[in-house]
Amino acid sequence: MRLVAMEVLRAPTARDPHHALAVLHFSVDQPLLPVLRAIGHRPTAGPEPLAGPLDPATLLAGVGEVLGGEETFALARPYTIAFLTPGPLHTHALRQDPEAALPPTADRWLWQLASRSAPGDFPVAPESAPHHDASTVRISADWSALVLRHGAAFLGHRADTGDGDFYDFAALHARTVYLDALLLGSLQRDHIDELTEELSEVFDSERLTRRVTALEKNIARFRSTYWRQHLTAHGPANGLLLAFQHQHRLPERFAEILAEAADHSRLVQTLESQQISAALGVLTILGLPLGTALGVLQVLGDESVSHLLVALGLSIAATAAALTTRYGRLVLSSLRGGGTARGQD
Repeated sequence: MRLVAMEVLRAPTARDPHHALAVLHFSVDQPLLPVLRAIGHRPTAGPEPLAGPLDPATLLAGVGEVLGGEETFALARPYTIAFLTPGPLHTHALRQDPEAALPPTADRWLWQLASRSAPGDFPVAPESAPHHDASTVRISADWSALVLRHGAAFLGHRADTGDGDFYDFAALHARTVYLDALLLGSLQRDHIDELTEELSEVFDSERLTRRVTALEKNIARFRSTYWRQHLTAHGPANGLLLAFQHQHRLPERFAEILAEAADHSRLVQTLESQQISAALGVLTILGLPLGTALGVLQVLGDESVSHLLVALGLSIAATAAALTTRYGRLVLSSLRGGGTARGQD
């Protein structure tokens, strides 16, 4: 393996302002599938290729910290994107002519490259046909792509003639615009994972209104910044992005987040309406006895200070008595946000 280039894509989130994705470009001068199996830590695979000087932690020293273990956004193994062009002898990946259908072995090889597995690692039932689902993208008659949860692969369907071949242009696309589609899908996945965690923690604090408001703000920011289902006006890049979203169920998960956030928002609005109504009820309970007493004194033309104090005392007693009733307890409970109070008649 030879390191060709490195990229770091900064993608801060609400909880992790230093979040980023690192992209390592390698060229491989040996059979590709064994290398991919070793990266995926498959049984009976060879030693770890990303070790020693090619260890991501070593390559990114002084630039960033590689996440691992149970940390947020950490992957068990790196996401791999393989690009392979066959030679004349790789007939199981080649079309017989540009208008001929692909042999079934081509899609099986494509699936092995994307899944980083040999048939013995993960024997697939023929009925499931994983290579015929929505995650396969036919870019042209010359090559196809397959996107899975832990890897993707591009496989040529005619013999590579060497330098100057069309596959030089295809490799450039795989490392640029098609890679961008998969990176955008990765960012969407990370943000949806974070929003899901926020949803699960909404009721962990008494500050429900503040948490729901922050959640809605983060959803709106994600929706306007990252949530796209088309990367370009047309072309295979859109298919790759949709395939990545399909593999991780991102549209369905985001729809569930929106629905659950809407439920929380309605709950907050209901609680706020109850508290406003309770505040008006408290003002009524406090103001009615006092207003009645002062009105009676005004009608009688009584300006005695002692009578005024008596009226105030009686209004306070009447207010206290009103607050001990079932309605009064309900008003106080709603004002505190404690829900419906239960009283005895």
